[in-house]
Amino acid sequence: MKQDTEWLSRACSTDIFNDMIKENESHINSKTAIKRNTIQRQLVFNAVKELNIHANAEQVYEYVVALHPSISKATVYRNLGQMVDSGELLNIGSFYGTTHYDHNCHDHYHFMCEECNRVFDINTIFPDVSNIKDMDGFEIKGHNLSFYGLCNNCKK
Repeated sequence: MKQDTEWLSRACSTDIFNDMIKENESHINSKTAIKRNTIQRQLVFNAVKELNIHANAEQVYEYVVALHPSISKATVYRNLGQMVDSGELLNIGSFYGTTHYDHNCHDHYHFMCEECNRVFDINTIFPDVSNIKDMDGFEIKGHNLSFYGLCNNCKK
């Protein structure tokens, strides 16, 4: 009889545990949980900022995993996407076959060097492009203007 009671006790606690996991999973999947992994998010953000090269996801992963070998590639990629969605990072587009990220979220443009493949910020004011929507009735939500050529080091 004692064995039956122990089994029932374990089964009930397992059910309670499973219910807690399901409840936690539904919370994690909710929109409010997007900023839940603050340690991982901070590691990824710091990597983008400290690299300061408009890094792609693989570069961010290599930087983070060198400091914290237990972090997975999926965690880095997921956090990059979440931080772009929340406006903490910019997805500045796909250059040379990979998407690049920028921690500098103010309005600015980019220059890509065709020789060394580095991406540089261009901090200058360009003409207002908001009147484009008036021309053809477009609903413009943003724009990305990039320049390319040779950087100072490569043109020498």
